Amino acid sequence: MTKPVYMDYAATAPVDPVVAKEMMNYLTMDGVFGNPASRSHGYGWQAEAAVEKARRQVANLIHCDPREVVWTSGATESDNLAIKGVVANFDRPHIVTSSIEHKAVLDTCLWLESQGCTVTWLQPQSDGVITVEQVSNAVTDETVLVSLMMVNNELGTINNIAEIGAMLRSRGVLFHVDAAQAAGKMLVDVTSMPVDLLSLSGHKVYGPKGVGALYVRRDPRVRVSAQIHGGGHERGMRSGTLPTHQLVGMGLAFEIAGNCLDEELRRLESFRAHFLEALSVLPGISLNGSSEQRVPSIMNLRFDGVEAESLMLGLRDLAVSSGSACTSATLAPSYVLKGIGLSDTQAHQSIRFSLGRFSTADDVEFAARQVLEVVRRLRSVRQTAS
Repeated sequence: MTKPVYMDYAATAPVDPVVAKEMMNYLTMDGVFGNPASRSHGYGWQAEAAVEKARRQVANLIHCDPREVVWTSGATESDNLAIKGVVANFDRPHIVTSSIEHKAVLDTCLWLESQGCTVTWLQPQSDGVITVEQVSNAVTDETVLVSLMMVNNELGTINNIAEIGAMLRSRGVLFHVDAAQAAGKMLVDVTSMPVDLLSLSGHKVYGPKGVGALYVRRDPRVRVSAQIHGGGHERGMRSGTLPTHQLVGMGLAFEIAGNCLDEELRRLESFRAHFLEALSVLPGISLNGSSEQRVPSIMNLRFDGVEAESLMLGLRDLAVSSGSACTSATLAPSYVLKGIGLSDTQAHQSIRFSLGRFSTADDVEFAARQVLEVVRRLRSVRQTAS
């Protein structure tokens, strides 16, 4: 049986074969399987060396000091650690975020609201972008943290993190950025962005699932209170035995991403242009989100008169989604699409197509033909029924 063409890279990316092969060297007796925290013998020393090499590889991609990288189980934990870890140092603080953040940020802020924190929920522009003016107007003397994503996971739109960060730095407010969808898809450089905390994910960058990292700036120093207590690992910010094989995988994946970033961006931009041009012969297609301020890998398209669920059922040979993987179990319209002003009907007519490293020109060509065929068929059936 032929596998469907994969166009859901924003949900997860397959592990790069080079990464998977390297990870196998850190699991069994004939490899480096020791506990990185075991300082009394060579097994532990070898594992610790592998972990620190991976830490440097992750740091190199975002241009930070390796000592500023804290290992976590993924971007969800990184978001929780960043937000809760900062807020724990203040009494009834004020937080600013947006209504279209990832659930890991939204639900964390909702929980903090229930604990007495004040949260301002910014509404994005119709293109899905949060402006520096919106953030500046929301900041008060009680604001201790602003949390915004760099790249929206459903729309692919990019917020101006450098500009927002500069404004917040001048006002003494900490800035957390969820960069899970940005790392490996665009330049992420914390030396040029005044960001204090930045969440990263392994599986969005062709590494393994279940591993991530949180960048915590050292100068000026950011205080983050641990949310998982135990052996005091990761400089006391995140206890737990480190999964050497996963960290090695994430580190190598980030190194590969840095080495091929420019080439991948050019290739994906070409694929995106070809896909959209091929679909442009159909009337009633709209791009949700910004057409300019975005990454090339994510396209959220709305098809007038066609239910997304029906379209996806018809696209049996394509793997696509109608939104974030974290909300795919619900039939409710995407809160991100609703957040940029779409009606329930319009949101239910939208599908996210996302490309990646292993996408090919043939995949894009095939996908375009399939979409054209199924959309036309569904519209014809609808017209006949009416």
